Amino acid sequence: MTAAVLMLDLAGTELSADEAALLADDAVGGLILFSRNFESPTQLRRLIAAVRALAPDILIAVDHEGGRVQRFRQGFTLLPAMGVLAQRYACAPEAALAEAVELGWLMAAELLDMDIDISFAPVLDLDYGRSRVIGDRAFGGDGATVSALAGAFVRGMAEAGMAATGKHFPGHGWAEADSHLEIPTDERDLATIEQQDMQPFAQLIDAGLAGVMPAHVIYSTVDPSPAGFSHYWLQQVLRTQLGFRGVIFSDDLSMEGAGFAGGYAARAARALEAGCDMLLVCNHPEGAREVLDYLRAHPRVPSPAIAALRGDRRAINQQRQVRAQALAAELRAL
Repeated sequence: MTAAVLMLDLAGTELSADEAALLADDAVGGLILFSRNFESPTQLRRLIAAVRALAPDILIAVDHEGGRVQRFRQGFTLLPAMGVLAQRYACAPEAALAEAVELGWLMAAELLDMDIDISFAPVLDLDYGRSRVIGDRAFGGDGATVSALAGAFVRGMAEAGMAATGKHFPGHGWAEADSHLEIPTDERDLATIEQQDMQPFAQLIDAGLAGVMPAHVIYSTVDPSPAGFSHYWLQQVLRTQLGFRGVIFSDDLSMEGAGFAGGYAARAARALEAGCDMLLVCNHPEGAREVLDYLRAHPRVPSPAIAALRGDRRAINQQRQVRAQALAAELRAL
């Protein structure tokens, strides 16, 4: 049997016959949702129910960080960008930490209620004021602040029943280019990256981080390959040095930053060889089919840690509903 290591996307708000056939394939183990898949909470529940009917154990994910990266809005609490917490932390650290816990819980509770397993959160990058794609998605500009606030956010997610995925290892904040559009380069030395950008990852891994997504960034003084295709970064540093035992998700293999590795089958091969456990291919159906064909021809043993990421898919209880309503009211009052 082919290991279920491919995470795909959908074109719209309903499941097509072709997409249904793909999701039923043994090589497909995940689905990531985008704003184009959402019209309303009712429609989203219907779509997810259709997916579950075909693939009950599929891992359903979304990028739902808050701020400009929140895929679902109507009927969901509008979460602030996490950079807002960094501003609060500078003046009132205890209050900011408490808010981070509540925001992590609220984000996770609303998604779990929709039968979505994980949000790819938190962002553990540092905001140096350089990256066009990170910015206020980060919890701050220094390792200590990001570690504290992101750690609190993860605790809130855990209280709701959702596992956390830290991104983008070992840190995307210094590289200026957007890896969706080009291959960014970070020219700093290893010691600087370890002492600054890697600290939130190290701290949260020690606290039990369940997933990590590496960056499509070349750290040119360390390794010639982007981190997501680098045996050094994923095996020597992440697995061995930091002791990470969870799931390594590739970032989207259709991004320009992944073009370093060649065609889609080559991207899949390189990412798996480097140490990725699950491959994301989004916004490129032809590329996804190429990866699917590759996986069928090169079966793998799936990571047992993937199953541990599946959230508690039971409907949220009355206590969760009351807490969510109270938190939503507090946010509207800010």
